[in-house]
Amino acid sequence: MHILIVEPGKHPRETDIDGSLESMQKTVGGYIQAIYPWEDKVALIADDEAKLKSDTQWNRMLPETGDVIKGTFFIAGLGKEDFTDLSPELTEKYKQRFWNIELFVPTPNGLMPIVIKE
Repeated sequence: MHILIVEPGKHPRETDIDGSLESMQKTVGGYIQAIYPWEDKVALIADDEAKLKSDTQWNRMLPETGDVIKGTFFIAGLGKEDFTDLSPELTEKYKQRFWNIELFVPTPNGLMPIVIKE
């Protein structure tokens, strides 16, 4: 399965995994949860327990949900009943969407993102 991986402090990168539950859990570092914040036929798959882990870094803001993703996540395509390859067009779209690295500073009002543009 062709996916786009987004790791904290790094630019997105394309890779292939076998699409098994085990490969998806290995990619995110824990139990998976799928989020569907966009109209495109894609899913954002992240570690379900990342926010509970103190050793996991904050990754990217997700204004569509009003939340911040913690830990590594990936974007996959949506098939009729499961996740599937991310199309070349959607790969490029989400690579651009997540290209800027975001660092987070805790403030009394919550996390403040600092965007590193390259």
